[in-house]
Amino acid sequence: MYRSRPRLHFVNMYRSRPRLHFVNMYRSRPGCIFFKRERRRPSSDRPRFNGKGWHGAKSRTRIRVNWSELTVQLIRAAREEDLGGVGDITSRLVGRPDEPAAARVVSRGTGILSGLALAPLICTEYAISLDSPLHWAALAPFADGAAVKAGDAVGALRGSAQTLLTVERTLLNFLARMSGVATLTRRLVDAARAANPNVRVLDTRKTLPGWRELDKYAVRCGGGENHRFGLYDAILIKDNHLAGIPTPRLAAELFEMLNRASELDAKPAFVEVEVDDLDQLREVCKVVGVNTILLDNFNSSQLREAVQLRDALGLRGKIELESSGGVSLETIGEIAATGVDRISVGALTHSATGLDIALDFVT
Repeated sequence: MYRSRPRLHFVNMYRSRPRLHFVNMYRSRPGCIFFKRERRRPSSDRPRFNGKGWHGAKSRTRIRVNWSELTVQLIRAAREEDLGGVGDITSRLVGRPDEPAAARVVSRGTGILSGLALAPLICTEYAISLDSPLHWAALAPFADGAAVKAGDAVGALRGSAQTLLTVERTLLNFLARMSGVATLTRRLVDAARAANPNVRVLDTRKTLPGWRELDKYAVRCGGGENHRFGLYDAILIKDNHLAGIPTPRLAAELFEMLNRASELDAKPAFVEVEVDDLDQLREVCKVVGVNTILLDNFNSSQLREAVQLRDALGLRGKIELESSGGVSLETIGEIAATGVDRISVGALTHSATGLDIALDFVT
């Protein structure tokens, strides 16, 4: 019934695009994430001390990121939370205000790095606020996404002793959390791909408020992929959206919903529908315009049946199947082996343990 109808215009447009369409869409929006690799910052982009503050911070980090205003505000909030409008009253007791010092950021554990690309922005914000030069450099060969072991020095700081002591905790807090997310992501990706080399591991919106850009960046550093960034960039029809709709009416209701999508101001990056059982899956497979079907809390047997059903309908390559719910390091391999295309894991960002990272002064 529904497969004989013309395809929706927005669906045709997105079927010819890469899978993570929303990355392209973000590039034209303010407050977005996009990055490019570069060997060295151009001279015009290097920081300069103007007599009042250090505008910019030197970095050898291989990934340059244009952080959103929300992330800048997050760093400023973290700084003000720590300084309380008064400042670091303990560090004021240490030596002269302008006494030069150097320190290294050292990993105390084994994991995957993330946050080195953010360190220059943190240092810049502190340098301007404290009116004190602060130099940051990521130490080769380390960059975001690189493996690190205990004892590795991954970054260096130069400035006054007071300034280094003041920025220390905020800088380490960001690096530790982001590296923890990247580390957990890498473990889950490795476990999943050992069973299914083609499976993709994605995050969710279960991020700390204000941290979404950073959490999702850290997931990418760990080898995972980003799901939708928010409620605004993709259509994800979940069980609560469909509450009260009987299964025999599901396909018709979804078709009407997707017809209304043409009235949206922004084109959705993709369309995904959540199902709770195989009967719902059969109905959703009838609807043209659905890119991905989310299999919520399916066990391994049900996941295999879902993959077989999708393939029997000739929809492999047209509709992706995503497993979600009950995913852990212990279960992700079994889930991946069922043949699903994607596995979304909320634990990547809501349950990651921070990597132990410290600041050691160089004497």
